[in-house]
Amino acid sequence: MFKTFIINHEKKVQRFLEVLPGLVSWNLILFPYWGIFIIPKVVAYYILGYTVYWFYQSFQIATTGIISHLRIQASMQNDWIKDLNARFKDWQKIKHVIIIPTYKEPLYILERTISSVANQTLPKKQIVLILAMEKKEDEKERNIKIAALTKKFEGVFDNFIATVHELVPGEIIGKSSNEKYAAKWFKANYIDKYKKDIKNYTVTSCDADHTFHKNHFASLTYLYLANKDRYMRFWQPAVLFYNNIWELPAITRTTNILGSIFNLSQLPRKDRLINVSNYSLSYKLLHEVDYWDADKIPEDWGIFFKSYFKKQGGVEVEANYLPVYADAAQSSTTWKTIKNQYEQKKRWAWGVSDDPWIIKAYFLTPNVPFWEKTMRVWYVIQSHFFWPVHWFAITIGLQIPVLLNARFGRTTLAHTVPEISSVILTAALGFLFIMLILDRIYRPERPSRYPVWRAIVQPLEFFLMPVVGFFFSALPGLDAHTRLMLGKYIEYKVTEKV
Repeated sequence: MFKTFIINHEKKVQRFLEVLPGLVSWNLILFPYWGIFIIPKVVAYYILGYTVYWFYQSFQIATTGIISHLRIQASMQNDWIKDLNARFKDWQKIKHVIIIPTYKEPLYILERTISSVANQTLPKKQIVLILAMEKKEDEKERNIKIAALTKKFEGVFDNFIATVHELVPGEIIGKSSNEKYAAKWFKANYIDKYKKDIKNYTVTSCDADHTFHKNHFASLTYLYLANKDRYMRFWQPAVLFYNNIWELPAITRTTNILGSIFNLSQLPRKDRLINVSNYSLSYKLLHEVDYWDADKIPEDWGIFFKSYFKKQGGVEVEANYLPVYADAAQSSTTWKTIKNQYEQKKRWAWGVSDDPWIIKAYFLTPNVPFWEKTMRVWYVIQSHFFWPVHWFAITIGLQIPVLLNARFGRTTLAHTVPEISSVILTAALGFLFIMLILDRIYRPERPSRYPVWRAIVQPLEFFLMPVVGFFFSALPGLDAHTRLMLGKYIEYKVTEKV
């Protein structure tokens, strides 16, 4: 029934599904302010329920964060080459193609990223590096970077290639279209031309500012060969925004620390882990699903669900328990850094634009296990639809609604719920302490040019969490939802590097 309706009313269904996230988030945010006059008890229990939910999420992040930390420490110290030699005689046949989309990134950023690949414990002749550039970048600047990087790294890897992507009709500016061009170019000009076995190749999507742990690709080789379902898998490391963490103003440093620990904590959650930012998959899977969609901005969750539905389920993401360090959004002044961070968060929140086609695929794709696809899509809805809601329910809670309805404010329930919520949220601060410990472990050492007092007072920056939550979670989330709801689609903006 749903399938027939969607097919017969495709445009109207698409538009409805674009309106739906904003409709849900705005209504949940505004519900306490009108509901307090009509169904005040329901509002009180709604806030209390949200507080319990937040406690559970904090507990889950702290618990899985510890598990992930222990596994990362073991993986960092493990001799993966020794394990490969002991278990797989033909492990050196595996090649890793690393695609680095770049547009206007400074030369030193690209050198840092590629150097981290050159420092791998895996033999470098098993690595192909593709610098995926854009034609719209100034030709002189582009050629200077290509020449400098080629001079430094030529001969280090199995291949060092620079591709230049030109936007064509039907494509939009972004990582997806650039990566698709680079991946298809390599498939045609190397794998096909020289009759290589595509099953022996992986593809890694890598942002231009990422730096890998030295064991990354040795570990990936082992995980790839050890998994009998390797052609149905993605591999995800812990992406930590720590490359420039000491250079940030306190307000953006806090949000990047929280985001980093959240990324780390998700690795053990196989039931909800979806690849983000930096990830790997088999070239075979990527080719079979026809690469990234060049007409979409979000590419990480997009390629996962494209693969998931085209393969009719069974596609999963596994953890590669190693850190990948990334640059946090930064600019030349504090105010510009704040604006830069906001734009990056809005772009991430724009992942909600994937939800309409994911929901349609849920109903239109046959033979996908019902429970499996339901849990996958529910996680998408939960992550995207409620993104802007958390801050309002947790931070404001019943405080303002009770002021609006003074009569209800004098009831026992109106006094009890805030008290219970306060106890629950205070208990959740214990989980924040665990996150602070994990941050201390994985954050780079304080550079000598920064005074000791900055490190000492840094934990006090977490008192900024209510402000940070509003400006870098609730507001950009609402911005993205509202734009999608009104059909005001955003364009891809590269995060500025300094």
